Amino acid sequence: MSEATKVQRSVVGRVLSDKMDKTLTVEIKRMVRHPVYGKYIRRSTKLHVHDADNNARAGDTVRIQECRPISRSKSWKLVEIVERSPE
Repeated sequence: MSEATKVQRSVVGRVLSDKMDKTLTVEIKRMVRHPVYGKYIRRSTKLHVHDADNNARAGDTVRIQECRPISRSKSWKLVEIVERSPE
């Protein structure tokens, strides 16, 4: 059997909080179709993300990637800062 590489999910979200050390709170927004009515509904998820260098600031748009659990609440890591906030 050949060595298979695991595909890791990556998503884009907005940083809500950067007050913790090496940790960000990122909001992921998505559109979900209602099962009965077919109308699209906005849904959001807050994730704790590992930011080793404390680079990102609140308001930045970032790309994050799934990884091994780093702590009880963190299993995502910062890949890149897509767009800086204007502040």
